[in-house]
Amino acid sequence: MEQITNRSLLSAMCENTNTAIAVDNPATGDVLGYVPNHSQQEIENAVSKASEAQKAWAKQTAKQRSEVLIRWFNLLMENQEDLARIMTLEQGKPLAESRGEVVYGASFIQWFAEEGKRTYGETIPTPMADRRIMTIRQPVGVAAAITPWNFPIAMITRKAAPALAAGCSFIAKPAAQTPLSAYAVAELAYQAGIPRDLLAIVTTTDAVMAGELFCSSDQIQKISFTGSTNVGRILMKQSAESVKRVSMELGGNAPFIVFDDADIDAAVKGAVASKFRNAGQTCVCANRFYVQDAVYDEFVEKFSEAVKALNIGNGLEDGVTIGPLIDDNAKSKVQRLITGATEQGAKVAVGGKDQGGRFFEPTILTDVTHDMAIVQEEIFGPIAPVIRFSDDNSLVQMANDTIYGLASYFYSKDINRIFAIAEALDYGMVGVNEGVISTEVAPFGGVKQSGIGREGAKQGIDEYLNTKYICLGGL
Repeated sequence: MEQITNRSLLSAMCENTNTAIAVDNPATGDVLGYVPNHSQQEIENAVSKASEAQKAWAKQTAKQRSEVLIRWFNLLMENQEDLARIMTLEQGKPLAESRGEVVYGASFIQWFAEEGKRTYGETIPTPMADRRIMTIRQPVGVAAAITPWNFPIAMITRKAAPALAAGCSFIAKPAAQTPLSAYAVAELAYQAGIPRDLLAIVTTTDAVMAGELFCSSDQIQKISFTGSTNVGRILMKQSAESVKRVSMELGGNAPFIVFDDADIDAAVKGAVASKFRNAGQTCVCANRFYVQDAVYDEFVEKFSEAVKALNIGNGLEDGVTIGPLIDDNAKSKVQRLITGATEQGAKVAVGGKDQGGRFFEPTILTDVTHDMAIVQEEIFGPIAPVIRFSDDNSLVQMANDTIYGLASYFYSKDINRIFAIAEALDYGMVGVNEGVISTEVAPFGGVKQSGIGREGAKQGIDEYLNTKYICLGGL
């Protein structure tokens, strides 16, 4: 696959750059290339083609679909370096993180290539001697997805792989900031043998139009969305008219808790990995840190030293660990939250400075209180507000005091405390003595207003399957 640095290749994605979507590099502001700004009619045509393609795809055996998906997985791994470079250029994360995302994204294709062969039905003991009861699993039909800019490859593959493995067709609208990764991954899918009409990428600056179209189309049976809770609410309302199946991975406000019996060095390592990966622009990253009195000062001191060692810069440069924020609005939000917190008494322990362009220093705030906006809002940036707590009961109340319930983390060596806190935290995912917990083999998703449904694991393919009950009578 040609590298992204070939500007003619990028521009060739769109014949008319005057009406196209320009894709820029957040580290430099340079335009990388252009992708089509699809009209409503063009998207509707893609939906119709996907509906036709799905019928033939569903008739293939699970093993046949699996073989195609494995070829797709292999092509992603063979082109890992080019895909990582594309991602870093359009999204900004350090190249090492981009390489990791390619592997992570590909893992879902490999996983669901196998899970697709295990979508078992069952036979049910009959209550009547002349009848037999059984169930079978069938694809829902056409699935559509709206994916975010922060993980532009993994969020495509995590949704497309189970859909295709189940026998569905799949249409994805990636974020306008990061469409190149989606097009690149789709091109490799076509090379693997997945029909173009079966896996379609549509790009538009009119996100409202695309969302309404996906939700209202009679040809689309399933919507998957990763993004903000506010947008998720809108899509759910719009989908209600057609009683469309939805799965939502929405906002988060993850607590990161350090108890007085924790391994502080391990907690610091986990905190850095969780908070500052992708410059804090992940839905599961630690959003607020609660540290128990006895270890507060030690944790802050060691955490501060670790954060000072992070290197800010262009993700393509060696040694860079913190890239730019995705756009100017993201940077403005970070600045607003820090200003608001310091005005209310928080202190900047590390960082806090604008580095020009879209870069902002990784920051630690101390003397933070639970009621501050920086604790209540999802930050989506490289800021770590640290809150002191005394007892376990008050901690659990503060940790659960949010509409969100996606991910949570805590560090402790006490096995009794571990089980008590893990069960008490009202979140879909709990990392115990681990700061990075995402994997294709475990169910990813939240509770409360952080979403509905699960991605990955055996549960992930269930989102794209219907269960049909068959009663055989007259026997």
